[in-house]
Amino acid sequence: MQNLGPLVREALTIDMVVDITTIGRKTGQPRRIEIWAHNLEDRLIQTASPGRRSWYANMLETPKITLHLKGEVKADLAATVRPILDESERRDVLTRLNAASAFRQSQNMDVEEWVRNSCLVELSVE
Repeated sequence: MQNLGPLVREALTIDMVVDITTIGRKTGQPRRIEIWAHNLEDRLIQTASPGRRSWYANMLETPKITLHLKGEVKADLAATVRPILDESERRDVLTRLNAASAFRQSQNMDVEEWVRNSCLVELSVE
């Protein structure tokens, strides 16, 4: 995220709710959804509670997406997705996300369940 301007970096630190546009793996059409982005020590992470997600399947098929900032700073940013598949990296990232998030702590997140069954990606903004 170092290559981003200061306003965009600040927005990604504060505004966790963003939209993403993926390309549908079956239709080839753009699909836009609202999701949370987490700035974890200058790494932009997206995850969801355990289960199957169309946006994740779309990202695996076409790892180029658009990240839409829609808070105080408005921007459409090209990004590349890297699925986090290694179990130890998943555990590390999810443990740190849980520790950094009062919301996740209040939900009693089962980190091991998330390691096994959640969608987890890192975004590189271009």
